[in-house]
Amino acid sequence: MKIRTIIPANCAALAFLMAGPMYAQDAEAQTVTQNLEAAIPNIPGKSLIALEVDYAPNAASAPHTHAKSAFIYAYVISGAIESKVNDGAMHIYRAGESWSEPPGATHSISRNASKTEPAKLLAVFVVNTNDKALTIPVK
Repeated sequence: MKIRTIIPANCAALAFLMAGPMYAQDAEAQTVTQNLEAAIPNIPGKSLIALEVDYAPNAASAPHTHAKSAFIYAYVISGAIESKVNDGAMHIYRAGESWSEPPGATHSISRNASKTEPAKLLAVFVVNTNDKALTIPVK
């Protein structure tokens, strides 16, 4: 992996990590772990970043957007996640279910649907390699 792709992707992941707990509703909130980061060899200037998001019971992310170039695939590993993207309906996704978010989407709801059980999702980003922040709070 080239150093010029590692640094921006790591900075983006760090920004996502730092933004999560600061904007969550619960003290334990969420933890974000980077699982993969790689330049896409046949698409110059694009990278693939996979993040695992662990939500504590009743935890939520603040409304946010993602890097303008980011196409996102989200897959629920365990538990249930409530999600609302753009003007779509709020939906509860359970383990094994997934959704996608187009570039420029607003994610107004992203939270654990359970008040007692944890939930986990895998978020896979296809993003411009030079994008610095993966997640941007909505003002």
